[in-house]
This record gives sequence, C-alpha cells and structure tokens, in this order.
Amino acid sequence: MGSSIAIDGPAGAGKSTIAKIVSKKLGFIYIDTGAMYRAMAVHMIRNGVSGDDSAEVEKNIDSADISIGHEDGEQVVFLNGENVNGQLRTEQVSAMASKTSANAKVREKLVELQRKQAKTTDVVMDGRDIGTVVLPDSQLKVYLTAGTRVRAERRYKEMIAKGENCNIDEIEADIKERDHRDMTRENSPLKKADDAVEIDSSYMTIEEVADKIISLYRETEKK
Repeated sequence: MGSSIAIDGPAGAGKSTIAKIVSKKLGFIYIDTGAMYRAMAVHMIRNGVSGDDSAEVEKNIDSADISIGHEDGEQVVFLNGENVNGQLRTEQVSAMASKTSANAKVREKLVELQRKQAKTTDVVMDGRDIGTVVLPDSQLKVYLTAGTRVRAERRYKEMIAKGENCNIDEIEADIKERDHRDMTRENSPLKKADDAVEIDSSYMTIEEVADKIISLYRETEKK
C-alpha cells in the first residue's frame, strides 16, 4: 500500500501547481485527477454531447479510455491513446468538466482508476473529493483555498500571458458559479474532510504552501 497526500479545494486555489512541487520534493507520483475529468470533458465535446444531458453523457463514458502516464518527469494524460495535455485548460473544457464531473457514472469510472494507482505507488493527488471520497485513508489531507478575487486574478494573469482576451470580473463570476456548483452537487460535493488541515493560500507564495504541506506530512511520519 502506497503513502498518499490528498489535496482538495476550489478552482484556482493552486492545487495542481502545489501538488506537483510537493510530489517532486518527496519523490511521489503526482496524479492530477482534475486532468482526468477534463480529458473526459474533451471526449464529450468531441462527441457533441451537452453537459446538461446526463443520459447522453452516460452513453459516451465507456468509449473514453483515459489513462495517466509520465514522460520526462511530467504527467501526460491520454484520451484513447492521444496525448491531450494541450487541450485540457480551455474555458470550454473547464465548463464542461464542472458539469460532467457531477455525474455519478463519470466519477465511478475515474475514481476506480485513481484508487488503483494509489494502491501501488506513493502519490500526491488533488481534486475536489480526494480526502472525502477517493482516498479517505490518506496520511495527510489538505483543504487548500483562497479568496475568489485572488483566484480570479491568478487566472486572469495566466490568460493574459497566453495572449487571450479576458475580463477579470467575468472570471470571478465564473469562479463563484463553479464554487457553488461544486459545493452543492449531489455526487461527491466539494467540502473539507473532517480531519483535513485548511490552508488559505491568498497571501502565501507557492513555495511557502508547498513547504507547509511537506512539513505537515513529515509530522504524520513521526506518529
């Protein structure tokens, strides 16, 4: 049985960036569960499925073969054998993933794969329900959050750097809507696990957050 660190939290809190740093420093495998749900969203978009049509979503689940590999130390997400890393972070995919990830059948398929990988290797896994549903027995559970405006500013800077036109108020409104949807969905809603440590990253650097998580993990090893 591998060791595991579960990092949950809302969109834009920095989960993926920090989880990558933590896994690298500890020599663990990083599994970005959100990327797996985004790959499923890419699959649905390619097949012309509406994220609001649960019956159509469920019809298309089994034709998606999603796996995670690692090349040169980087995570690669494969959809039916194709590397789709470059397509996972668009706003269209984000919106679709937020809807389809609420589907119980979608979650069932992907959670099975996530648990399988955590059984055989030491992992850092981030998402919305890792500590509460996917890996409830993790050695360390972290709930990483930040203010909505701070998260919007981070996303805004990312998009501007890519040369995309965007409006920070619209980004913040989208984040608030996504938070509400993630927290109120019927299946595996976003919430802090009872035994999770909450970290507000609003006024911390990425390195400070990563070092805090590593320090917390080292403490669990002493117990």
